[in-house]
Amino acid sequence: MTKHLAREHFVYKMDKSNAPVLTVRSSDQIEIDTYDCFENQIKSEMTDFNAIDWDKVNPATGPIFVEGAQKGDILKVRIDDIELGDRGVMVTGPGLGVMGHRMEDFQVKIIPIQDGKAVFNDRLVLPLNPMIGVIGVAPENEGISCGTPGAHGGNMDTKEVTTGATLYFPVFHEGALLSLGDLHAAMGDGEISVSGIEIQAKVKITVEVIKGTEISYPFLENEEGLSVLVSKETLDEAADTAVELMIDYLQPHTDLTLSELTMLMSATGQVQVSQIVDPLKTARFFVPRYVLEFYGIKVFR
Repeated sequence: MTKHLAREHFVYKMDKSNAPVLTVRSSDQIEIDTYDCFENQIKSEMTDFNAIDWDKVNPATGPIFVEGAQKGDILKVRIDDIELGDRGVMVTGPGLGVMGHRMEDFQVKIIPIQDGKAVFNDRLVLPLNPMIGVIGVAPENEGISCGTPGAHGGNMDTKEVTTGATLYFPVFHEGALLSLGDLHAAMGDGEISVSGIEIQAKVKITVEVIKGTEISYPFLENEEGLSVLVSKETLDEAADTAVELMIDYLQPHTDLTLSELTMLMSATGQVQVSQIVDPLKTARFFVPRYVLEFYGIKVFR
């Protein structure tokens, strides 16, 4: 039986002190409704910057208490389905995103979702890439705004966090306290304007507690392979740490020396950018599935 969590149960900060609003067991499926990242405040393209309560951004539905999850475990989250709303919204303006220093006016764009496409204007329609911008567990220490990513996950804005992907989070507190929100109908790597196509949605996930293995940052597995997602103050730090974490994970599963494995990763691995507009930058390091299969690596099993 699938459990349901309404969007009215949400947090602005992922925190160990947040009271859980739903308790589930390992292997349960959950259907989760979400607001868009503006908590559905933007009603038209005439919405002014000052009409938005910027303290009410990136609400994440939750938290969800997963029975059996303890500090040092891994919380596995499989994304089973994403059902988008019928309209998205984008914004940009002074001080927002990469080009904000050249913007003079705050601008809102309403983007209808029709026939499986995003209608950007009367001539251009865009393919959809439904994905979750904010997903994570309670961080180890003090609470962290849902607008900020970290070792707990959070606002990683990674386009691969989509249907069919499986995320692995480090568990820092009993129950893990999982929350998610900030859905996008489409978003490119970087999210350069400070928004993707922000949209309310319904998400189905399945959770599972994995014992006996510990990680320090989230991993993501899909049909193509395995990535580690790292957020740091600079993109350089995030990318370097992601490379090192992946090599440390892979080496015990191979017969390669550190030098050989580093060369293999240089030939086959990919440093990729998730987002460059949040308080911390997020990079990922990706390893293709054929490398995992050659060494018989079954991720966190």
